[in-house]
Amino acid sequence: MAKRDAIFPTGRQALYERNRYSAAIRSDDFLFVSGQVGSREDGSPEPDFEKQVQLAFDNLAAVLKAAGCMFDDVVDVTTFHTDPSTQWNTIAAVRLMRRDSFTPSRMRRRSLGSASKL
Repeated sequence: MAKRDAIFPTGRQALYERNRYSAAIRSDDFLFVSGQVGSREDGSPEPDFEKQVQLAFDNLAAVLKAAGCMFDDVVDVTTFHTDPSTQWNTIAAVRLMRRDSFTPSRMRRRSLGSASKL
């Protein structure tokens, strides 16, 4: 069996230990990242939706950095939204801010899901 290493971003290991999961698991040449949400360092939710989306990307960037990776290493992105019809413009705006994080020539798989509660 492949060796597995838990990955924790700086400043958030206690949060993951308290909730008994890791931000990511490295297994051989693969990195499996847990779902990232727009929470603050202490785990509390950010009430402003645009800031929440930005924090989710920031949290993902921190996990990738802790693993020695970057956005160009990402091959699959799945996002879940509680109300895409009212949230899409904000999500699209934050994605545009992050556009420079991903190299356009490196295509990745992207999925969007909707859930009434997350």
